[in-house]
Amino acid sequence: MTKTVLSFIFVMGFALVHLSSKYLSFIKDSSRNKFLSFAGGVAVSYVFLHLLPDLNHYQQKVGKTLNHGIGHYLEDHIYLIALLGLALFYGLERLVKNSKKKQGAQSNSEEVAVSSGVFWVHIASFFLYNAVIGYLLIREEYETKWGMFFFFLALSIHFVANDHGLRKDHKQKYDKYGRVLLTVAILIGWGIGAITVVHELIVSILVALLAGGIILNVLKEELPEDQESSFVSFITGLTGFSVLMMLV
Repeated sequence: MTKTVLSFIFVMGFALVHLSSKYLSFIKDSSRNKFLSFAGGVAVSYVFLHLLPDLNHYQQKVGKTLNHGIGHYLEDHIYLIALLGLALFYGLERLVKNSKKKQGAQSNSEEVAVSSGVFWVHIASFFLYNAVIGYLLIREEYETKWGMFFFFLALSIHFVANDHGLRKDHKQKYDKYGRVLLTVAILIGWGIGAITVVHELIVSILVALLAGGIILNVLKEELPEDQESSFVSFITGLTGFSVLMMLV
């Protein structure tokens, strides 16, 4: 099976995850926090064993281009960009939380969605986030087909947790518009990767921003508050996925 065919199967799997996540009943019951803790363990393992080492590879690509002017006085440009990505996504999260407080104060209800403007800004950021993942699915240089499978596995679990958080923030708007747009974003990213190669500098910057976003989302959504999290589930996800990653 060729890389293109395999990546197409996995991108359709990503699409199915987004479209069906609202129907996963175990996310709504008492096992939700165990799942989120398990997802956090998988995501943390993926970040430290794959994503962060990958940034060093991208640093070699952007270093030559950015090592001019003020960039000459900076080192590790790619990690600064990843830090910027984390800060940007954190800023978006604060925007969402502040909007919920404002909407809640106006409606005297705790169960409120954010304003429409904030919703579209938030979804636009995750649209780009998903498009980059779709592009990497077909353009990333995997050592084996198992490498592509573990990329799909880790991010599928991550998507379920992300969908849960976005649905919690945006209520019916996310189910009506958000999950469809994020599904389309994955397919668009894969389609771009299938027909062309984006300049490596642009890809490097986007991957670094993505890395910062994933790290923040892991800390925010996939590691619940201490009293709600399950350390055993977290360690199970972390250890299990780490062993699988090291075996390929």
